[in-house]
Amino acid sequence: MGRTVLIFAAGSRGDVQPFLSLGRSLARRGDAVRLLASTRYRHMVTAAGLEFRPLTADPAEIIASAEGQELLAGRNNPVSFIRGISRVLRPRMRDVLDQTLAAAEGADLVLAPSFGFLGVHLSQYLRIPHAVVHFQPSQPTGRFPHPFAPAARLLGPLGNRLSYDIVDLGTWFAFRDAINAWRLDSLGLPALSPRAALTEARRATVLCAFSPTVVPPPADWGPDVHVTGFWHHEQPLWKPPHRLRSFLDDGPAPVYVGFGSMKTGSPETTDRIVRTALRRAGLRGVLAGDPATSEDDMLVVDDTPHDWLFPRMAAVVHHGGAGTTASALRAGVPSLLCPFFGDQVFWARRVHRLGAGPAPLPAARLTVPELTARLTALTGSSGFSEAARRLGSTLRAENGATRARHILATAAG
Repeated sequence: MGRTVLIFAAGSRGDVQPFLSLGRSLARRGDAVRLLASTRYRHMVTAAGLEFRPLTADPAEIIASAEGQELLAGRNNPVSFIRGISRVLRPRMRDVLDQTLAAAEGADLVLAPSFGFLGVHLSQYLRIPHAVVHFQPSQPTGRFPHPFAPAARLLGPLGNRLSYDIVDLGTWFAFRDAINAWRLDSLGLPALSPRAALTEARRATVLCAFSPTVVPPPADWGPDVHVTGFWHHEQPLWKPPHRLRSFLDDGPAPVYVGFGSMKTGSPETTDRIVRTALRRAGLRGVLAGDPATSEDDMLVVDDTPHDWLFPRMAAVVHHGGAGTTASALRAGVPSLLCPFFGDQVFWARRVHRLGAGPAPLPAARLTVPELTARLTALTGSSGFSEAARRLGSTLRAENGATRARHILATAAG
């Protein structure tokens, strides 16, 4: 008999889609899977055959708001960034916690990121196992620092290792009062000290939803930390609109440019920079945005599945979110990453070091000359294309969601 599994999938589309892959894999095993996500993803979840539970906090709306833009302004400083998250999310935190508790009732297993140690609280309340999910390397190691605290590498292996505690505890302190009040009022559990919160979280099974080819597991990760491979969600059969198909057929393969839910200070200026740089590099473009702004050599598309689109591109330019990075690498095409903050910087460096794209171009430094030079290098180097092709072949042979399912069948009940 299958279990009832709750998956906490707060975040953007790039956070939700990998969980859909895992959820479908678990459902095929016979588990009943509930996925807790922003209401904008209701159709995606139900189309995957999973039970949807709503979260009223919408990360895309938060990012697009004035509060969100102020938050992004402190993205290069972990302390400022954590304080910003706290300021933006604190008024919504009790709703998130109550909605999570309602969705968890009757669950046999909880899967959640380390944020706020939600898995710990629900595990203690329901007396069930939980597993922590990482979409980026967030388990302590001396080999490299936490993606949100890259400066810690200057202090060597000890600084690297301490950076994980600093980020996890920083987030915990930002929400500790709200979470401990919820533990007392709603769960009937005692308040949790920082040391106890961290200790409990580190006892759990950890699923790293990325490829060991892209991030080889450090030797100091324990046996409970499993690097499974990316969790790729196969989209339902999708038919491209005639306009897109015609554009692709009418000339050489274009370059895709899109930054997901990330916003620059002036989207209009960014759009002009992108179009001008593509033209100076002699390239056609497929851009994410408003289709009404398309031009003869620039097709603008709205919601288009990356697994269909990216393999048809000459190259991909994106923000470096974990999900988009995985899709681009799996497609086997070279990438230029323009990171905004957080783990995007980590993924940008990894893609470059793997040889699948030129040096990253941070979004804050996006100019016509800089982007033109990177685009010329991106599309003019057979080395980038060959490295990307080899990586894509390897990643397409992996099945991270199936491996995660097998791990959960033994390690987490």
